[in-house]
This record gives sequence, C-alpha cells and structure tokens, in this order.
Amino acid sequence: MEETTFAERIRTYQLTPTQILALGYAFLISAGTILLSLPFAAADGRVIEPLDALFTATSAICVTGLITKDTPADFSLFGQIVILVLFQIGGLGYMTFTTIMAVVMGKRIGLRERLVIQETLSTFGLDGLIRFTIGILQFAILAELIGAVLLTFRFVLDHPPLQAFYLGIFHSVSAFNNAGFSLFSSNLTAYRNDWVVNGVVMMLVILGGLGFLVYHDLLQRLRKEVFRLSLHTKLVLITSLTLTVVGAAAFLLFERQNPSTLQPLPFKEQLLTSFFQSVSARTAGFNTVDIGALTTPTLYLLVLLMFIGASPGSTGGGVKTSTFAVMAVALWSTMRAKEDVTLFHRRISPLVVAKAFFLASLAMILVTGVTLVLLYSDHQNLQKTLFEVASASGTVGLSTGDGGPRSLAALFGDFGKSLMILCMILGRIGPVVIGITAMTYIQRSRFRYPEGKVMIG
Repeated sequence: MEETTFAERIRTYQLTPTQILALGYAFLISAGTILLSLPFAAADGRVIEPLDALFTATSAICVTGLITKDTPADFSLFGQIVILVLFQIGGLGYMTFTTIMAVVMGKRIGLRERLVIQETLSTFGLDGLIRFTIGILQFAILAELIGAVLLTFRFVLDHPPLQAFYLGIFHSVSAFNNAGFSLFSSNLTAYRNDWVVNGVVMMLVILGGLGFLVYHDLLQRLRKEVFRLSLHTKLVLITSLTLTVVGAAAFLLFERQNPSTLQPLPFKEQLLTSFFQSVSARTAGFNTVDIGALTTPTLYLLVLLMFIGASPGSTGGGVKTSTFAVMAVALWSTMRAKEDVTLFHRRISPLVVAKAFFLASLAMILVTGVTLVLLYSDHQNLQKTLFEVASASGTVGLSTGDGGPRSLAALFGDFGKSLMILCMILGRIGPVVIGITAMTYIQRSRFRYPEGKVMIG
C-alpha cells in the first residue's frame, strides 16, 4: 500500500463550514494588521504599534468601531483607506465578496461554501442563493453611493470639495456597514443639530441593520410574488421600530435634565439626538453627544440596546432583534401557560426558541465573564468596563472614552486589549458559527426517555 505525501493529504482535506469562516476572518484580520503596521499607514510623526494595528484591523473587520488610536490623527490616508476597505468587507461578510469573485471568475460554489453563505446572510434555503448574494452587493453599493452624495453636499459647506467627497464616502460606507468609524476625532458631535447628517446617517444605519432577507421579502411583496410578508419580516420590522421609539423616549427621559448632554438644547435637538443615539446604539457606534457624560440609567439603557443589536443577515451585530422578539414571545406564552409559541397565527418551532435562548445566554456569559476578568486585570470602573465589553461583543463601537478621542480600551494593558479583540471576534462570528453547527449537526433521537419531574422556581 502506497503512503500518501503530506501535500496529497492537504489537497484531499475538506474544510468544514465553520473552519472556512474562521480561517477567512483570520486571514483578513492578519492582512489588515500587516497593512496597518506599515510605516506609511501612520500619520506623520505617529507610530502604530502591532497590537494597536491588530486591534484596529479586528475592530474594522468586525464592524465594531472601538479605537485605541485616533483614526483621523494617527492614521495616514493609506491607513484610513485600509480601514475603510476592511469594514466594507466585514460589514457585508467576506463570503459575499468571495462569492462575487468566484462568479466573476467562473468558478463553482461548493455546498460547504453555500452553507456558510446561507447562515451568514440568514436565508432560509440554498435556492437562488447566488442571485441573492449579487443582489445584496448591488443594493449596498447603491445605498452607499446615494448616502455619499448627500453627505458630500453637506460636508462641502465646511471642507474643500475633494475632502468633502472623501468624508462623504467614508462616513456613508461606515454608516451602512454599522461600523461607527469616523474621520472626525469627536465623531459626529459637531453635527449634533444638523438634520441632513443625522438623517442620512440614521437612514444608512437602519438600511444596513434590518437584514437583506427583509428587503428581499418586501420586494417580492411589492411585485405581488407573495401574498403576505413572512413572519420573520414582520417580527424584524415591528421589533426594530419598537426598540427605536422606546429607546429614544427613554434616552430623552433620562438625559433631558443632564446639563452635560441634552438640557442646554432646544426640544427639537433633544428629540433628534435621542433618536440618533437610539438608532446608533443598536450596533452603529456613532455618537452626537459625549457618551462619557451620560447618566447611569442611560448607559444601562444603551447596554441593553447594544446587547440586542441589529437583525439577522444584516451588517450589524448583537444577539439580533428576532432573537429578542422570539424570547419575549416565548416568555409571554409561558406566562399564559400555552404549550406552543405562536405569533401572527404562526407557530414558532421549539428548536428556534431554544436557539434564541441559547444565543442570548452565551452572549450574557461572554459579556459578564469578560467584564469580570477586565475588572481584575485592568482595574477600571465597573460601569464603564461593562459598557465597553457590551459594545465590543455587540460590535457597536460606542465608548465612554479615555478622556480623549479614543475608546476606553486604549487605557487597557496588552492583556485587556487582547481580550477585547477576542470579544469582538466572538461577537461577530460567534452566532454564525453556532448557527452553522446547529444546522449541520442536528441529532435526531430514535427514542425518548420517560419524563422526569423537576421542581423549579
């Protein structure tokens, strides 16, 4: 029997969908780190340490927006463009770009790759997956171009035309991909009362955060290809609207008497700021007020919004709006002693309910566990540390700050920064990996054990 060589074994080895996803992100983060570590990636007189380059690359790929270096001051034009490309790829998902490249080159997309794409984009099946992926890219480009044009027209009032155009593109792409990176050291606080900037950024954040499956469903309904919207679309739209309105109302209530945030502003600006922060907290990461000056109830409110996040198949993170909605409906059904979890005359599968609670439980363990370790290792304030970890795991990017333009993570030591990097990665690809695993390895029991009695409560 002939022995196979190492090269032959490598060629015959088949990567699992989870390995494909993890290796893809590892490659992009590594490439981004190398590029941001180059001398000409730093602004004149500035130095980007390898760990800060790794942190920034991870934050961009995971569309988080936390920074240990001031993006406009510490990075050169080359470095900023690298960051822009990274959060564009990270927002839409590297599998989307891989698929497009494979289609252009005439290559076949295998079943394993399709499974990864299906879970990344949160589609219900493999039919028409490639067309759906191409449609996502077209929609993203169109939305970002329109946003860039509108923002350019506004920024040109304050900056030279070429710079205004660059600022428009950067912030449009950052907003649509829910990245939260800004080329202003104070983020968007200088435009707190500007209805154009606030409106365009909010609209881009919402478009990027609803999930592409929702748009596909809405388009089919407009074309009358389907009789009614799917349960998923209804759930996402209602939950997103409710969270935005309730979040804005609570923000206004908690901050209206705060002299460091809303109190000095006219009511219209208070309302605009409240809605902006409510939208942004669900994974976008932009801010028009000083987050470090917010009251304790407001910070906790934002933690809850960051934990929930955007919707499945979107550019945002968090446990997702549909996960939160399914949990809420399941709890309501349990309170009414109903055996089935139902909504809009549809029954939700027990497996979906179990997965929702599983994902939320893991996210809670991640946030509390990392917070506990950071409190021990870096000795920062509990409230600020919890906020920073929730922002990282939800891939949001909001931060109480380091007293300057950088995030609180800039004050962490090497171990703390490394832990935050891991937190951002898990927050971005963790739910997808769990989804792929659950989809691939569902165990079907051939028998059931007798029911045992357990007292709870």
